[in-house]
Amino acid sequence: MTHAPLILAILDGWGIGEPVPTNAVYVADTPNMDQWTREFPSTTLVAHNGMVGLPEGQMGNSEVGHLNIGAGRIVYQDYTRINLAIEKGEFFDNPALGKVMDRVKERGTALHLFGLLSDGGVHSHIRHLFALLEMARRRGLERVYIHAFMDGRDTPPSSGIDYMRQLARELDRLGCGQVATISGRYYAMDRDTRWDRVEKAWQAMVEGKGIQATDPVQAIRDAYGRGETDEFILPTVLVDTRGTPVGTVGDGDGIIFYNFRADRARELCRAFIWPDFDGFPVDHRPRVELVTMTEYDGEFDLPVAFPPLTLTHILGEEVSLHNMRQLRIAETEKYAHVTYFFNGGREEPFAGEDRILVDSPREVATYDLKPEMSAAEVTDRLLAALDESEAAGKPYDLVVLNFANGDMVGHTGVLPAAVKACETVDRCLGRIREWMKARAGSCWSPPIMAMPRSWWTRKPVNPTPPILSIRCRLFWSVTPTGDGVLSMAAHSRTSPPPSWRSLICPGRTRWKGRVSFVTDRPGITSSFVPLVAKVTDAAILSSHNKNFYNRAE
Repeated sequence: MTHAPLILAILDGWGIGEPVPTNAVYVADTPNMDQWTREFPSTTLVAHNGMVGLPEGQMGNSEVGHLNIGAGRIVYQDYTRINLAIEKGEFFDNPALGKVMDRVKERGTALHLFGLLSDGGVHSHIRHLFALLEMARRRGLERVYIHAFMDGRDTPPSSGIDYMRQLARELDRLGCGQVATISGRYYAMDRDTRWDRVEKAWQAMVEGKGIQATDPVQAIRDAYGRGETDEFILPTVLVDTRGTPVGTVGDGDGIIFYNFRADRARELCRAFIWPDFDGFPVDHRPRVELVTMTEYDGEFDLPVAFPPLTLTHILGEEVSLHNMRQLRIAETEKYAHVTYFFNGGREEPFAGEDRILVDSPREVATYDLKPEMSAAEVTDRLLAALDESEAAGKPYDLVVLNFANGDMVGHTGVLPAAVKACETVDRCLGRIREWMKARAGSCWSPPIMAMPRSWWTRKPVNPTPPILSIRCRLFWSVTPTGDGVLSMAAHSRTSPPPSWRSLICPGRTRWKGRVSFVTDRPGITSSFVPLVAKVTDAAILSSHNKNFYNRAE
């Protein structure tokens, strides 16, 4: 029997919904998950609203889920922080935002507001845009232009026209600002280095190239007439009666990118600020002053309105501090989630942390056309890495793995494809199961599951189904009452024993007792036991001392 790591498998988009024919998770043939659900105690975790640091009633998302799991505590999200700043009035005195507004006013140049026009609360919120417009009005700015990215993923596919109407009413009320361009997020918010998409949005915003329109609401109506839903609206330039673009980005202008989520804002930022940018040809890069609502990338030398909170004693850090080795692996679409977000907004890996990036399919425009995505290759690379590390005498203690299929395919709204996505992931889990069984023998346990979201184009607020138990019934018990907190995926109990640090050290197995996994208490914020991803410390201890189960009473 050889070393077997603890594997935290995050099944993005795989949640608990109603048992109806339109629920892909319910319809799909998933024998491995079905077997584990039958054979091992399980419970549900809440992955939305205040349980993950979001406003009440706000659906969760992949970034929030990974952040909470990795931190082992409720992490109050940037969305919530910005809302509170607006409510308290502090937003309107924000130094980074105020500075760029004052500078463009002094220069007589324009202020451009980039962001997703939506109340989805995943990447942005329309309320934050309205607050920026109010702030610009108070400071006497005359040239304020909105470059609206349309949603249709975190909101209904054709709801964008209603958000544009809301914006039009707010602009009329304030007497400040006008819409300059409209682009579907498919173009302006790519995160998979599909630069041909980003280029189209750039050309509209900077060069005034694209479909022309004189009225933003009518522009969206026309897009619907072309068969485009919000996400896929072709970059459109608003022009005056002479056909001149009303607000392209030029030298000396200021930009505020008001998305609070980083991953889909980075590429467009790079096109504006990176001196050696080569994603697509740029005839003239305007010299701009760019401010981001939150920190998008640690390598960006940009002012940030709401800098990140510092998270310490998170899972990856504790693993590293105890000289254990860990592996993070995902395909491109979710690579940032198992690295940057899981590590609490930290870009660089911890000591002993290896990372594997598998390319997401690039030959398809949307993932319903290839619901398998790169799950099989992710599994191949994972198992190969585990074998190689073991052969080298440096086996991994923890693996954080993301399967993106449920989320990315579910967002397309194509049920047969979503079903196939779930079945693909289940087959991959079966392969991991066989690898684990071959190495752990009678102490085998399933990979630990965390599903931060339910599937569909818009994310419902359904609970998530982690598999909790392992073959250590003599050591701990589970309280499967439901409605636990997602951060408990890396949290063993509200009051860890004083000697919890010894529990993760190889060979030190003197602590005995039963650990209850509390699932009915909100607000878990105490320090968590490292390497506990839903199954308590016994799982990791078994990696170092397979006789531990026989000694625990």
